[in-house]
Amino acid sequence: MQLSATIQQRVHDFLAANPDEAILRWLFRSVVTVTIMVLAADLAAMNGWIGTPDSAAEMRQDRPSPDLPDIVPSILAAPDRDKRLMPRPQADGAMAKPMNFELVGGGKLMATGTITPGISDAFAAEVGKRGDYIKTVVLNSPGGSVADALAMGRLIRDKNFATEIEPGKYCASSCPLVFAGGVERRVGDRAVIGVHQVAAIGQAGGLARDEMNVAQNISARCQRYLGDMGVNLQVWVHAMETPHDKLFVFKPDELKSLNLATAAAAAPSATARPAPAKVRS
Repeated sequence: MQLSATIQQRVHDFLAANPDEAILRWLFRSVVTVTIMVLAADLAAMNGWIGTPDSAAEMRQDRPSPDLPDIVPSILAAPDRDKRLMPRPQADGAMAKPMNFELVGGGKLMATGTITPGISDAFAAEVGKRGDYIKTVVLNSPGGSVADALAMGRLIRDKNFATEIEPGKYCASSCPLVFAGGVERRVGDRAVIGVHQVAAIGQAGGLARDEMNVAQNISARCQRYLGDMGVNLQVWVHAMETPHDKLFVFKPDELKSLNLATAAAAAPSATARPAPAKVRS
């Protein structure tokens, strides 16, 4: 009773101290604030911003990347194409960083990491400095920028370099475009080559008209490029049939029949040492 009387007295004092207009404005602002909070909570729930640990959004963030060499045999054994599709691996560690280049023994330039926009310029600079030593570009990449992959592949072909994917490594998304540039293309045991559709990053509800035009132009460039490299265009058909969040993994016999791979890669040598740097004035 004491608390109730105190509250009533405070309300009475507030009403007495404020004109009717001020009270109405306060009530209106309170109603609007509560309404906005409720709408924001509903919108957040609809977009998966909040929820239980089982929500799709949180599962995508928390699910660890698959260990490709371990799961590939079971994928390649599946006769049905749809059953051979695997979740696109999420790059982490060195693979998530911009592609870096290291020249090692045997004339091999190791290219590891994501093909970020502009990385083709760094690759061209590396070739310009060490081109006399480079015989083979060894790829281990989750892919990335298609335009840069095409530029890297063209340069590889112009320089008559071979390309290689070592045993247990992988080349996915746009990386096979770089791989296709090799005059000889070697794939190691349990290595993975996978493709999927070209898509605009961050688009959830389909592409706008201008973006669709860009995507179609890129697709045409990729087809022309693969034809120029002597690769069967069925490779691109598999890419266009595969959703962007999946990966179509080629079987070894498919790589050869489609002329994407021309030879098997030997196991990497544990004794390979970096090649000497070329000194330029």
